[in-house]
Amino acid sequence: MSTAARILVVEDETHLAQGLSFNLQAEGYEVSIEGDGEGALERLAEDSFDVVLLDAMLPGKSGFEVVAELRARQSFVPVMILTARGRPEDVLLGFESGADDYLTKPFDLSILLARLNGLLRRMQWHRPKAETPSVSSASPTDVPARFGFDGRIIDFESLELYALGRMTHLTLMEADLLRYLIQNRGRIVSRKELLEQVWRLHEDTDTRAIDNFIVRLRRYLEDEPTRPVYLQTVRGVGYRFQSPSETEASEEIAGA
Repeated sequence: MSTAARILVVEDETHLAQGLSFNLQAEGYEVSIEGDGEGALERLAEDSFDVVLLDAMLPGKSGFEVVAELRARQSFVPVMILTARGRPEDVLLGFESGADDYLTKPFDLSILLARLNGLLRRMQWHRPKAETPSVSSASPTDVPARFGFDGRIIDFESLELYALGRMTHLTLMEADLLRYLIQNRGRIVSRKELLEQVWRLHEDTDTRAIDNFIVRLRRYLEDEPTRPVYLQTVRGVGYRFQSPSETEASEEIAGA
């Protein structure tokens, strides 16, 4: 980035916040600190930051509540949750709340910096966009930066989805889940595979947490979310993304 990225650290333990600030400033970042969720929300309403590093266990509003409120008010600043709560259920709760990344304490500084740089690279929604993006073609296993089907356009670079006469901002995790399903379009993808390949979770957990993401994506994409055409449920197994042309081909084969 041409100017120093602005980072908001939300951490109630002063020594941890100051230590993190010191290391980030040494890397060239501009750092501000807030000690609780309410203060972070007020600061973000008044000021602009490139990334928020957010502790999950805060006095008052939790980090999960903070990021959920940010997304509800249509604020899409990238958020990385930093917490000692490392169970798979907690990680999924963070992503369901709208976080873009999740790192458990204690963590290595080099890992934090690598993940932080990844968020900054993917902060594409701040770029000016044409009102109607062009669409690239793709082979059956490739997903272009802009993928279109049946009057819908997904821009994976800007994290914007154009469908049903509106534009919807996607979180990184929503975009990653949708990209993976599209990449494997026509194939049934199990919940376990989605946990491992999208969230990188290999422990036993409630794989039904995936369903909450699918419900949201259906609201963005489907004419009738309760009767999905594109994001299909395969009962007892998982999900399948099916484009209209592939649906027609499958029906022709089945009827032959």
